[in-house]
Amino acid sequence: SNSSNFTNNGCFECLLMSFPTELQPISVMTDISPNRPASLRDLVGRKYLHLRRHPLLNGEGEQAKDVLFLFKGMEKMQLDFRIGSSELCSDPNEPLPPGGVVVNLLRKYLLPEASILVSTRLSALDRIPQKYVNHYVQICGFNDPDRQRAYFTSRLLQQRGETAQNQEAQALIELLYLNLQRESQLAAACYLPSYCWLTCATLHFLHFTNTQAPIRTLTGIYTSFLRLNFGGEVLSTGTATNESIQEQHGSLMMYVVRTVGKLAYDGVMYKRTSFSEKELEQWIGGKTKTDEELHLLAMFQTDVLDFFLAPCVESRKYIPKDLGENGERRYVFAVPAMQEYLAALYVVLGENKSALEKLTKEVSVAIGQASEDVNAIVNIFSKFIPLRIFAIFNLLKLFPKLFEKIISQNKGKIARTMAAEMFRTEDSYNEDVLDQVEQSLLGVHGPKPKQYDDSQPFELYPIFMGGLLHYGNRVLLQQLDCNIQSATVAQITRTLRKYLVREISKPLPPEELMDLLVLLYEFQNPRLTEEVLFSIRRICLTNIRMTSLKCFILSSVLSCTPASYRLKELDLSSCLLNHDMLQMLWPAFRHTHSLNLQFNSLGPESCVTLRDLLLDPKSSISSLQLCDNPLLDSGCSTLLEALPHNQSLMHLSLLHTGLGDSGALELAERLHQHTTLQELNVAYNNIGDSAAMILVDACREHPSIHTLHLYLNPISNLGKQSLSVRGVSKASSNRRVRVLASVTEGSDISEDWHPILSVIRENASTWERKRVMQQLEIFLKDLEWGRQQQPSFWKRLHFRRVQKQVQHTLQMLEKNVLPPSKGFNK
Repeated sequence: SNSSNFTNNGCFECLLMSFPTELQPISVMTDISPNRPASLRDLVGRKYLHLRRHPLLNGEGEQAKDVLFLFKGMEKMQLDFRIGSSELCSDPNEPLPPGGVVVNLLRKYLLPEASILVSTRLSALDRIPQKYVNHYVQICGFNDPDRQRAYFTSRLLQQRGETAQNQEAQALIELLYLNLQRESQLAAACYLPSYCWLTCATLHFLHFTNTQAPIRTLTGIYTSFLRLNFGGEVLSTGTATNESIQEQHGSLMMYVVRTVGKLAYDGVMYKRTSFSEKELEQWIGGKTKTDEELHLLAMFQTDVLDFFLAPCVESRKYIPKDLGENGERRYVFAVPAMQEYLAALYVVLGENKSALEKLTKEVSVAIGQASEDVNAIVNIFSKFIPLRIFAIFNLLKLFPKLFEKIISQNKGKIARTMAAEMFRTEDSYNEDVLDQVEQSLLGVHGPKPKQYDDSQPFELYPIFMGGLLHYGNRVLLQQLDCNIQSATVAQITRTLRKYLVREISKPLPPEELMDLLVLLYEFQNPRLTEEVLFSIRRICLTNIRMTSLKCFILSSVLSCTPASYRLKELDLSSCLLNHDMLQMLWPAFRHTHSLNLQFNSLGPESCVTLRDLLLDPKSSISSLQLCDNPLLDSGCSTLLEALPHNQSLMHLSLLHTGLGDSGALELAERLHQHTTLQELNVAYNNIGDSAAMILVDACREHPSIHTLHLYLNPISNLGKQSLSVRGVSKASSNRRVRVLASVTEGSDISEDWHPILSVIRENASTWERKRVMQQLEIFLKDLEWGRQQQPSFWKRLHFRRVQKQVQHTLQMLEKNVLPPSKGFNK
């Protein structure tokens, strides 16, 4: 059509493709001086110099039929279509106020052959007379699934140079579309291209973090998302100037915080994610008093509300019975994390204050200003005023300080809320927050729960509150007229430090500890991070599914501490670590004495990184546990290259790492080059009699080794009987190397039978069952032979008790009822 009005909700590029390709689009800037006259040609020529004298705009003939004018956000110009306010004009060279030029274009007096496309809010249609609008279309998002998939593919494959990363990105796309194909809330949200961008940005953050890229945070992604969608937007009725509207109503984003943010905060406090229409009317509408407020509310509901809240599309069987029996439509946030972000923003901006607290702040400011004026007068007349009256005037100085103290208590309340939400007892056994974010995007594969659980934890809520205090996010929020003062940040930070230090003095589950690290990372406050970490001496993240992002977070947080800071232990067992993650964790490894990397996927190539770590003069690793990693002889050989130049390692565990006779012999050959090693574990490998005896001889002659683990190796009965004898040093009869090869030592029970059996019981679920059962049967034969050799009734009774323990372990293994692997500390 010649004159069209379109409302755009985030997909402008799709709209352009519906027009003939021969049309030449001209985007005219509307952020120009409203009072300075200029012709249409001058307005176009300011931005497009090559069109300054183009014949398309001379108004002759029908040359303008190939021109398409695009106007975005035209409601901000406050156009006046009255004849008395904007004169008629048909000459492109005649100077007019910019508003008059646009009005004449829409009237079709100026270049009537040209096409016009207006992108504006739906509520702004009333500002253009209907006779100038042929038709309008509300563009809500993608109507073509293939185009949506193409967007996801191009966005997730962006800057992916390596083949492995391309494959991972393709896998993410497949998982994402499996989730979108279900009847899920995410599919409804991703109908809008804006939420497609947010989804892709979050997946990039979760899966493609690297040390070379600029630091990004989850809070920063959501803040940028709102900045892109609502930057500079003002909610107004159009009856006043832009300046007065800005002063009276503030930004659109502040209106969102005070309405939708209030609803989000109520949902977080009462553990609710869905809301009825009555609740929306209560929280979004509030207590409106004037016609202008009602008009603003109507505009907000028309233009913005459905961007944040959408009808719940989940299947009714996943909604609690008490919410779905009456058939009332319920509304949820387009993406779950947006509820927690807006609730956090609502709190940090102080909008959750009571009426008394808000009044207290206003009174404090008023009295503070009055006291400054009075003080100036008092200082002048202080020499002429009696001492008692002067003292009374000085009391005014106390009021601002008193009210400031009351306000600071409110900031302390925010910090206490953050700490309380972070360490809720009922949330202790949930997955860590980053895994929860990923599941919300990619879904949970497998059987769905029979009943929807609406009381889900809101663990992102305190993390977003911390992230909003970061300077970079505060700068973006300031552009949205959401100001967080530096004094507020300082007060919250001081109180938060006290509560975090107190809470982390208690043992935390690995998931809670990971969430704490994420909070410190989102905060991006090195000083606070350092003070909190000084209260931590052990970081246990066992069974946490580590990703590149989590490794980067751990390293970034520990890098805030001084070089002298050391953890007693960093436990990363059963974390699915690989070689690339090991390299990202290098800065974290420098800050620990005991490093536990057992039950991961570290191969021979990872030993190069571990060797360099042991050779690094800034590291002081005293205990290195590599159990159940497929290092093989080649990897162990690489690792042993660090022994001549490392003097800090005291405990080395190579249990079940694929070590064979050649690796054991090389280890025996290199032991004399390292004089501080005290304990060596090479159990459950492929070490035979000859290599085992040579290794025991090397340990016997070593100045500091006191324990050698050799059980679950293919060592003969004769070899086991001679190993304990060879453990006695020839040079000093007082020194003995404990050789743990079996539950028996000759005709006696080994004093270390219980640790050996405990290791087998805890780890047998991940080991080769047939081989472990064979070793247990050999233990039973050794115990039976030793019991028959004992004349003492009490010793035979002890043999019988140990036999029962071994038999019980064997029976559990046969019935497959052993507990899941917990790892072993040796």
